[in-house]
Amino acid sequence: MGAPNDGPPFPGADGDEGALRLRDEDLFKQPPARDECPICMLTLPIHYADSGYRACCGKIFCNGCMHAIQTEGNRELCPFCRSPGISSDQYIERIKKRVEGGDDAAAIYQLGCDYYLGEHGLRQNFKKANKLWLRAGELGLAVAYCKIGYAYYNGQGVEKDAKKAKHYSELAAMGGEVVARHDLGAMEWNEGDTSRAVKHWMVSAGAGFDESLKVIRQCFLDGHVTKDDFEQALRAHKDSKDEMRSEQREAAAAYYDEN
Repeated sequence: MGAPNDGPPFPGADGDEGALRLRDEDLFKQPPARDECPICMLTLPIHYADSGYRACCGKIFCNGCMHAIQTEGNRELCPFCRSPGISSDQYIERIKKRVEGGDDAAAIYQLGCDYYLGEHGLRQNFKKANKLWLRAGELGLAVAYCKIGYAYYNGQGVEKDAKKAKHYSELAAMGGEVVARHDLGAMEWNEGDTSRAVKHWMVSAGAGFDESLKVIRQCFLDGHVTKDDFEQALRAHKDSKDEMRSEQREAAAAYYDEN
C-alpha cells in the first residue's frame, strides 16, 4: 500500500456532476453510530483525547472509566482486563504485535499517533504516521481519515493539498467523525457555500458537538438557519449530550481541568 498521496483520484475530483451528486448522497446520509465504551456502555466522547487506548486488551475506554479505576487506588490497572501497567518498551512491543495482525484498526491508529508525536521511544515520523492512519481508515476507523486530512492541510509527511485534505475529511465525516464534519462546514463556509456549510453543522451539532451548535445559533441570528432547524439542532444536541453524560465522566473532566 502506498502513501496517501499515491492513491487513485477520488469521486468528483475532476468536477463531474454525476460523481459529485453520488458523493453528496453518501456525505449527507445518516452517519453510523459511534462506538461505545466497553465499561460504562455509553457512547464514547466526541474527542479522541477524552478516551484512552490500552495495548493489553486493545480496548478504547472513556476517560470517566479510566479515572474511576484510578480513584480506587488501582492507578496502573487496565479498566477492562485488569492488566498491570507496563513500560514504554513493553507497550511498543505489544502494540506492534497487534498491528502485525493487520485487522486491529485501533492499534494501527494508535501506533500512527505514537509516530506522529514521537512517543514511547519512537522517533517522530509523519510519513509512517500517515501510512498507519490510512490503513486504520480503510479498516473503518474514521478518526484516522481525519488525521490524514490534517496532514494534507498542514503539509505534514505529504505535500499540502487542500482538495485532498477536504476529501479525507469527507471520508472521516461519512464514517461518523464529528470533528471532521464540523471542519467541513468551515471549509464550505470559507468557499462561499453557506447552504452546504449549514448542512454539515446541523449534523455535527446534532451529534453533540458544542462548537457546531454555537455556529448554528449564530447562523440563526444572521438569518441563514430557520427557527425550526435551530430548534431541531438544539433538541438533537441535547439528546446526544445526554447519551454521553455520566457522573464518572464529569468527575474526570473536573480532575483533568484542575491538573
